[in-house]
Amino acid sequence: MQGLDYSSGVWQFESCGFVPNGTSGACIVHIHGASHGATTFMLTINYGDLRYYSGQLVATDMYDKWFRVNLIHDVDGEKVTLFIDGVQKFETKDRGPGDDLYFKCGVYAARKNISYSMESRWKDIKIYKK
Repeated sequence: MQGLDYSSGVWQFESCGFVPNGTSGACIVHIHGASHGATTFMLTINYGDLRYYSGQLVATDMYDKWFRVNLIHDVDGEKVTLFIDGVQKFETKDRGPGDDLYFKCGVYAARKNISYSMESRWKDIKIYKK
């Protein structure tokens, strides 16, 4: 799913996601576009753990259950904040303003621990602008 393009303001992606056991090495949500690199933010799943890109651990034991994702991008404040099930799990500086930023969800192969089969399910997708 691809959302609306944006380049300023505060934007939020909200959805419920589900990743079945066995999907690994996949990006499941990201903000496309940045002034440095192709993406501003990536949430990946590796062996049931959610990570910022393939680095910092965000949440564990996420296979086979629905979870709510709220991803907020304050473009002007240069900040990205991630909530899982209503709890703030991560915050970081963004990667520059970039043109035509947008949210994406689904599965996209990442670089580490790639499984042969990748799947994620999404429902109740909403995009908000402040």
